[in-house]
Parts: sequence; C-alpha cells; structure tokens
Amino acid sequence: MVLDMVLDLLRSVDVGGGGLNYFGEVKPTSATQINEELRRITTVHLERTFLSKFDNCTTNSLEILGTKGGVAGIKTHAGFTQSVQETIWSFVPEKPSQPLALHFGDYNLDGFPDALVILRNTSGSAQQAFLLENVPCNNASCHRVGRMFQVLWDQSDLGAIKNAVMATFFDIYEDGILDMLVLSQAEGKKDLIIHALKNNYEADAYFVKVMVLSGLCFNDCPEYVKPFGVNQPGPYVMYTTTDSNGNLKNASAGQLSQSAHFSLQLPYTVLGLGRSANFLDHLFVGIPRQPGETEIRKKEWTAIIPNSQLIVIPIPHNQPHSWTAKLYLTPSNSVLLTAIALIGVCVFILVFIGILHWQEKKADDREKRQEAHRFHFDAM
Repeated sequence: MVLDMVLDLLRSVDVGGGGLNYFGEVKPTSATQINEELRRITTVHLERTFLSKFDNCTTNSLEILGTKGGVAGIKTHAGFTQSVQETIWSFVPEKPSQPLALHFGDYNLDGFPDALVILRNTSGSAQQAFLLENVPCNNASCHRVGRMFQVLWDQSDLGAIKNAVMATFFDIYEDGILDMLVLSQAEGKKDLIIHALKNNYEADAYFVKVMVLSGLCFNDCPEYVKPFGVNQPGPYVMYTTTDSNGNLKNASAGQLSQSAHFSLQLPYTVLGLGRSANFLDHLFVGIPRQPGETEIRKKEWTAIIPNSQLIVIPIPHNQPHSWTAKLYLTPSNSVLLTAIALIGVCVFILVFIGILHWQEKKADDREKRQEAHRFHFDAM
C-alpha cells in the first residue's frame, strides 16, 4: 500500500509553497520492479526512505496524501488533521534512533485492534500520545476495508503527559484488560519517565488470553520435569465461536511478530470477544515449522471458557497431539455479581425456612397445651 502511494505521488506532486520539488514524470512498469531495482543499485528501501523524508519537507503531508486522488487518495485518510482547540497534529518525524511505530492492542475488547501513537503539534514542539480506536468506516476512503482508526482527542490522562516519546499497551494487573505505558522526557533533561495508566473502560465484554511458550530448557531437562521455556516468537492463534445473535464469529492474531524498531509488542495474545459470553467452540494454536518440513504444527482445543488465560506448552514441537495447555480463569465483575445474587437467594430461602419452622413450632406448642387442658378436664 505504501509503495502504491509513493509511486502515485511520484507521478505528479504539486505542493505549491510546501517546500517539495517536482519529481518529474515516472512511468513504472511494476511497483515491485522499481522497488527492487532501487534497492539493488542504492541498497535503500524506497517506501521507508520516501516517507521518512516526506514529513520533514512539509507540514501538510497528510493533506497532500488525502487530496491527491488515485491510489493515494483511496488508501489514505487524513484522520490526524482534526483540530483540537485550533491545534493541528501530525506524525512525529522518524529518526534512526526512534522509528515511527504504531503499538496495537484491543483496549475495549470489542474484537478489533486499536493503536497508540505519538503525534506532535505542527505549530509548536509539543508531543502527546493519542489512542486510535478501531471503528466502522464512515467515509468513502475506507469503504473497501470497512474499518478505520479514529483519534480519541478527549483522553485527559494521556493529555496530561507532556512531551511523550513512546506509548504501548500492557496488562499490568493481569486481568485481561490492557492498560497503557507511556514514556516521556522532561523538558530540558535527558532522563526519561515511565507513566502507567490504568484502563478504566467499563463494558460487559469478554476476552481470551493465550500465551504460547517455547517448551525448551536452558540445558537438558531433568527427568520427569516438563519444560516450559519462554514466550515464543511467531505462533498463530485463531478461534471460532457464535455470538449472541447466533452468527459464526472468528478472529486470529500472531504472537511477537516483530522484535526490532521498538515494537514493544505484548508477550501474549489478547483476543477480545465483545459481549458474547459463549464458550469458544474451537481454539487453534500453531507454531512455525523448521525449513523443509511440510507437516503443519497445529493443535485444536474446544470449549474454552471466556475471561480465561490459556498457556500452551508445545513440546515436542513436531508432535502437536502431545502439546499440553493450562487454563487459568480470571474472575470478572459478572462472576462477583452472580455470587452475591446466589448468596442473597440462599439467605432469603434460609430466612423463609426459619420463619416457617418458627410458625410450625409455635403451632405444635399450642396443640400440646390444648391436649394438656383437655386431659385435666376429662379427669375432673
């Protein structure tokens, strides 16, 4: 997609006073051929080189991409050019020590990945972390995909952190709800500060958390000791279930797909289920296979409880039928409310039974007194 945008812009770009020069007329035969040829003769990647310099040349880069038309106009939506108190925000220019990165995570557990990004004030030097919510598409630029990212400008907690440098998601409380970690730099200082923000988003939503381990020991595993290992890069997780309307629903995600360029990915996979409290009908976990192998390394688990964490131990790697999994439940507010309701019902039944028992005992005492009075009267 990025290469299509670059080629479309290279064909004709007129920025006016924006500070960009006219590139001239280019007639590409193939986007792949141009990119590979440029990398062959210059060892420079076309997309990253162009976009890293593009934002330094003009502050209206998003407007140019959004109004250009053609491939760039279809695939680009200038969502970050919205104004907040007459302030325009844009991406922070990429640096070799700090590349531009989006950090993804489903903060509202609706089943669609959201993102955290650092934006800068184009009229100043302020930088701030913003949350991009994955919402249904509401304009023509994204109707083919059906989804888009919408900037949440009114996040007061994120707005209170000045000069943010990086932001990512992390489950601090191990409750399945993704919190936020923001790295900022004090003005005039080189020291960095880490801020932890608790996710107070309240919704009747469910999740499943999957962690795939490597199943390896540091040395030879001792006898009768099952190896756990550490988080493995590259596993694939997918589930299928039915929602509250009876429709089939499925989703998938990867674990640790990137480790460089400050990716700061989660060491596990959190899949939001929305408001569907149904069991997961099928949960598939697969791991990368060795070069030359043709057999797929994948195993299926059924009837997985929502709001649970599944730790998969794929040992031996080439024998999926021998893989094991440990299931840990995470109690939610609904479980607590259900327990309170159950205890309340039990107390009510006990009180009701106690009242009936007291009334029956009182009636028995009355009958005994009547029987005793009748006996004395007959004796006279």
